[in-house]
Amino acid sequence: MTSPVSYDEVVTAARRIAAVAVRTPLLRSDALDAATGGRIFLKPENLQRTGSFKFRGAYNRLSALGPGEAPGGVVAFSSGNHAQGVAAAAALLGLPALIVMPSDAPAIKVARTRAFGAEVVFYDRLTEDRAAIAAGIAASRGAVIVPPFDDAHVIAGQGTAGLEAVADLAALGLTADLALVCCGGGGLASGFAVGSQLPVVAVEPENWDDVNQSLAAGHIIPVSDPQPTRCDALQTLRMADVTFATLTAHGARGDVVSEAEVARAVAFAFRELKLVVEPGGSVALASALAGRVDLRGKTALVVLSGGNVDADVFAACLAEG
Repeated sequence: MTSPVSYDEVVTAARRIAAVAVRTPLLRSDALDAATGGRIFLKPENLQRTGSFKFRGAYNRLSALGPGEAPGGVVAFSSGNHAQGVAAAAALLGLPALIVMPSDAPAIKVARTRAFGAEVVFYDRLTEDRAAIAAGIAASRGAVIVPPFDDAHVIAGQGTAGLEAVADLAALGLTADLALVCCGGGGLASGFAVGSQLPVVAVEPENWDDVNQSLAAGHIIPVSDPQPTRCDALQTLRMADVTFATLTAHGARGDVVSEAEVARAVAFAFRELKLVVEPGGSVALASALAGRVDLRGKTALVVLSGGNVDADVFAACLAEG
């Protein structure tokens, strides 16, 4: 299978976002190396503009719009990180933005989305179709929909994180054996696979592992029994055709972590790395710490994908982890 998103598209995205996105550093920890038996480099996208990698893809998509293509601005749907990314990118580019958000989205993500000037419309994530709601609003306004992962420009933008990571490793005279990447709909994992050209393990929370199951089966399998999770950023019921095709073309595989493992990862990041990472942003670290992916003697990249978390959720993870 040929990847629908090319390496050249990621390179183009890197040029588009260079002046506005944060080039997040690579970090390492003796404690993490000792816990995994490998040489681990962390890509902390919780330090990215808006607190997550989502700004990369959102800005690349919006800056690729042609003149007059979005007279009514842009519309997106998101539990919060993509919402903030689109809202911030739209503000920088002078476009009005409306975001369809679940009614149970973290308060901090709603507040920050509004702070960037975006309008917010709520929906019920288990009974309503967010894509249909967004489509109706976009049609009535003459706006362009910016999907969270079902878009080649978005995926290419996320891939700039992988492009940066391997370049920074190369500057140290190193290459990685693989990358562990947080995964909801697969936009970051897909982009990272293209941009880094590394074997990728897409990590999801338990009961939301449609990507893991789909990659193993060779066809898309939606989430069949969604359960409550602290990983609000990763509650995607079905991956997109484009993310499935991209991950498959690059030979990616999946892994699944428990709520307890997520809490431990959040606590580890705070205690050992001095970083605030949201539950969904910690699942790749959780996988590394759990040891199901053999990192012994290997050099690996691990992505921390976001740090937007309500204080009560963060405190609970610290207490449990």
